[in-house]
Amino acid sequence: MTPLACAWHWAATSAAPLLPAYLRRRVRRGKEIAERLPERFGLGAARPDGRLLWLHAASVGETLSILPLIDALAAAAPRLSFLVTTGTVTSATLLARRLAPALAGRVSHRFIPLDVPGWVARFLDGWRPDAGVFVESELWPNLIGAAAGRGVPLALVNGRMSEVSARWWARAPGLARRVFAPFALVLAQTEADSTRFRALGARAESWGNLKYAAPPLPVDAAELGRLRALVAGRPVWLAASTHPGEEAIALAAHRRMASAHPGLLTVIVPRHPERGAEIAALAQGLRLARRGLAEDPAADTGVLLADTLGELGLFYRLADAAFVGGSLVPHGGQNPLEPARLGCPVLLGPNAWNFAEIVARLEDAGGLARVVPGPDPAAALAEAVSAMLTSPDRGRAQAEAAAGVAAEEAGLPQRIAAALLPLLSLRDEAGAGTPGPDMAGSVIAGPPATGIVDDRN
Repeated sequence: MTPLACAWHWAATSAAPLLPAYLRRRVRRGKEIAERLPERFGLGAARPDGRLLWLHAASVGETLSILPLIDALAAAAPRLSFLVTTGTVTSATLLARRLAPALAGRVSHRFIPLDVPGWVARFLDGWRPDAGVFVESELWPNLIGAAAGRGVPLALVNGRMSEVSARWWARAPGLARRVFAPFALVLAQTEADSTRFRALGARAESWGNLKYAAPPLPVDAAELGRLRALVAGRPVWLAASTHPGEEAIALAAHRRMASAHPGLLTVIVPRHPERGAEIAALAQGLRLARRGLAEDPAADTGVLLADTLGELGLFYRLADAAFVGGSLVPHGGQNPLEPARLGCPVLLGPNAWNFAEIVARLEDAGGLARVVPGPDPAAALAEAVSAMLTSPDRGRAQAEAAAGVAAEEAGLPQRIAAALLPLLSLRDEAGAGTPGPDMAGSVIAGPPATGIVDDRN
């Protein structure tokens, strides 16, 4: 163990007595579920019989991106069970809502244990996964080291490595080797990500981004029809997945546009619905309805605050244009492919580095419009939204171009599934059992897996 890895190990162990109080504070803030806190200590294992594939997805975006991958894996290996771990309440809720009903009996969810050696060991000893798949960029040294030490074959899919993160890891080369060397398969989102992973010692390739393969966000068709009837004939625009600071900008933009667009309805969907009361307080002087309080927009309602969970699919279908949040503040942006799949014209601010490659492809195809904030972000947003509302043909052309980009990489989940399933055979080769029937025949004979598998396992 390198000195820095050793320091992390002992720092986490020393912090363990303080972490229960930290978790209880998170419960009070709605960030944890009280009755499920034992999972954060590695408790609550209920391992099913047979093969078990463990997938760790940090939060909402990562969780939604692996749903098509789980579908592909489940179809290729009908007897395989899945453990999905996440770190946020929202991701757990959306997983339960979005998981195909046919898979409910094959997929278990647990909150990931904090990276304390004893808690990680308890988690791994309880679940005994046959292989593990990490998604994107949440990499915990103790968890990865403990899994590798138990001979659990590991893969990293849809890997993302920013320049800032790469520089941080480069300053700790020993820790980087300890974290990245155990991965038998590293599939990065872009070639730039792949290059950064390789510089840190990972055996990485770029196959594409699973976010391209996600299905359209779901909707309650009856509720969509009801809301469309309520707002019929009104111009509607959406500020989606907003972060602190952006709601005030959206409300100011509404005030600027209202006289030019009679009946204008601004819909705000905050990234964190629990901020509903805070956001409502910003709308002084405006007629506002809160969906979180079961309020419908009346004829004179100017702002609908959708402080609810899992309804973006509804409002992307309802809106004439959508600004995707996290991009007017230095957050890095949210996923612009979600409105693109639903034919909703996309507006995006300058801070979208979390989705840089996706944004570049959308821009090259003419599939989005940029909001350039300058000294007055509200004026810039109002101008961009107003241009979409007054030029529906432009909006339709942009939406069609964006939908074309969003449809790319449709076969990626099946290709990645074919590359992941052999990890279970690597566990067999390490003496953990014999190959199961799901590993034979056409499962491995699918699309060629060009990722690098470490035969030393």
